[in-house]
Amino acid sequence: MPQAANSPRIVIFARWPQPGMVKTRLARAYGEQGAARIYRRLLDHTLAAVRDSGLPVELRVTGASCERFEEEFGPGISVHDQGPGDLGERLARVEPPALVIGSDLPALSASLLREAAALLASHEAVIGPARDGGYWLIGLRKPSPWLFTGMPWSTPAVHSETLARMEARGVTPGLLPELADIDEPGDLAGWPEFAP
Repeated sequence: MPQAANSPRIVIFARWPQPGMVKTRLARAYGEQGAARIYRRLLDHTLAAVRDSGLPVELRVTGASCERFEEEFGPGISVHDQGPGDLGERLARVEPPALVIGSDLPALSASLLREAAALLASHEAVIGPARDGGYWLIGLRKPSPWLFTGMPWSTPAVHSETLARMEARGVTPGLLPELADIDEPGDLAGWPEFAP
């Protein structure tokens, strides 16, 4: 589906699928090789959904060179290093308009991404809550570093704190459906196609 020239790009935060460096909680049940295979399948699924959405795509990467990601995941994808700092610092470096996602969402679809882009056209921000209390997507039309500084990352408070910060600045975000990512072995129960 063709998109307007001013469509936001999808920015995927991704790690190189190196055993021992990805999905370490899954490694307790599946081993480091198995956890890396799960992560690779999730990343491939994420890239397929983004390509199907018709939106521009960019990878923000860590764990390997940009050139290695380009070679492995195909031409036509803009690849940039995530750079140093905590997650907040890395997120703050993404230039809007953009929809930022991770790479471990089994229920991600092209239609959800198109819905996010449509919401961003009519809202300053868009957010997709995650079942664990974080968010699976954050979309912004303008720089908003205040959303990322001092955030209690990797806690169940991320989504509620993000909404509170938006409300304090008069920002009413478009809301997407809640999704779950895959972090623990039990998370794979409904998604056998991603198992190693």
